Amino acid sequence: MDRPTLIPAIQTKSVLRALLGFVVSTLISGCGSETPELATPPPASSTLIHNALIIDGDGGEAKPGAVRIQDDAIVSVGNLSPLEGESLVDANGLVLAPGFIDTHSHHDDEGALRENPDALPMLTQGITTAVFGQDGDHQLPLAEFLTDFDRNPPAVNIAAYVGHNTLRAHVMGDDAKRPASAAEVEAMQTLLLSELESGALGLSTGLEYVPGIYSHRDEVISLAATTAEQGGRYISHVRSEDRFLWDAMDEIIDIGRQTGIPVQISHIKLAAKSLWNQAPKLLEKLNAARAEGIDVTADVYPYEYWASTMWVLLPDRNADDLEEIAFVLDQLTPASGIIFTKYEPNPDYINLSVAEIAEIRGTSEVQTFSDLLKESDAWSEANDGAEAEMIMGRSMTEADIETFLQWEHSNVCSDGGFYGHPRGHGSFPRVLARYVRDRQVVSLETAVAAMTSRAADHMGFADRGRIAPGMKADLVLFDPESVQDHAEIRDGQVLSTGIHSVWVNGQQVLKDGESTQVFAGQVLRKAR
Repeated sequence: MDRPTLIPAIQTKSVLRALLGFVVSTLISGCGSETPELATPPPASSTLIHNALIIDGDGGEAKPGAVRIQDDAIVSVGNLSPLEGESLVDANGLVLAPGFIDTHSHHDDEGALRENPDALPMLTQGITTAVFGQDGDHQLPLAEFLTDFDRNPPAVNIAAYVGHNTLRAHVMGDDAKRPASAAEVEAMQTLLLSELESGALGLSTGLEYVPGIYSHRDEVISLAATTAEQGGRYISHVRSEDRFLWDAMDEIIDIGRQTGIPVQISHIKLAAKSLWNQAPKLLEKLNAARAEGIDVTADVYPYEYWASTMWVLLPDRNADDLEEIAFVLDQLTPASGIIFTKYEPNPDYINLSVAEIAEIRGTSEVQTFSDLLKESDAWSEANDGAEAEMIMGRSMTEADIETFLQWEHSNVCSDGGFYGHPRGHGSFPRVLARYVRDRQVVSLETAVAAMTSRAADHMGFADRGRIAPGMKADLVLFDPESVQDHAEIRDGQVLSTGIHSVWVNGQQVLKDGESTQVFAGQVLRKAR
């Protein structure tokens, strides 16, 4: 391009006056006799979060800077100056990260999130998205469940899987404690396709639970293949987390191998004494599968206690097998480590261990376990199959938890809800406080990546989990020096602290640790 000729200053002024006169006369002629007002740019409708220490979620080093939000998205990141009329939020040097994604949540259980749309146990952990339909169970029909959240959104985003156990129970009814016939598997596939159309992320299984425990591997592979054809994913509470763990790992790897579907191990753990400290061996197996081309990942929560029912400890579901119960109490979880969070036959047993109840009753720990099971089963039968008991069991070691947290293909989850286990109130802050700040197991940036970008990738969320232009504005502002979980095993419903502010889809839903009563959550559906 030729260099422009410089015009003398006096000539330039003349040209500008002439041009201005032409523009004004044109505007006047087009607007009658009214003199037009000079246009001024409208005030900015964006929000600038400045003076922050930004962790972008991809594992990179924290950097000072600012983030600009327009509507529900991030529009710019870096050294930004405020625009005229822009809303300003001074981060005061706190960490600004992508909103945390809980890939395995039960905060919808028993309508809890519907009754508590402010989602405080989640927001005070920094959670902005929760994924439901776990362990093989989902709300049927899923379209109705999701549409209800469309109409009445909570403060957080939600997504869901289709549950294998729900499909099985619907197709097989009361006769589900057996392998399914070919016709029944086909009926499950038909129902699965219908439910996937609602926007589910994929298929979840709970193969340690009834009725999934009675399914053959071929049944699960058939359903996973149907899901894979629709571009869905697979997430599983595997068949065993203790004595049959290696077979269970072979099964989920084989499902990925045969169908090509991404497979995620729910709440990965080694829940038996004989398995303790073998996390490196398990990760070696999973890495070998990944090297083979199988997209296997996992999520993990930071507690030595799990939560489920007493029955999950007895694969044969025989409460009279005292020898089996003795093995459970010796090798899987001690009577002192089995604590009730629910016991309908006698609510006074809540927060007591089997060992403590045995002492009260004057019976052996083995006999007490058996009696409690049979009493809860009788109560359930008398109450139309309602859930009679829930327990927490101490079966893991911290060394294995730390190893799983360090795996580059694991992400953090809660596996928790509004009630019961403290993980529903404290998982994410506990990682930041105990395993980052106190024990220095992983760096802050790595922990955030495990809560954000990894989780987003494992769930197939392309527009969340990172701080970058074009990403959805799900953000959390927290103090890494003070963030702390407070929920305990026998006092599980205590909110965490240190999470200052949370934005969901560009709207502030938590400020100074308090709900703003803004319900900005969206249902995240997988496109079909």
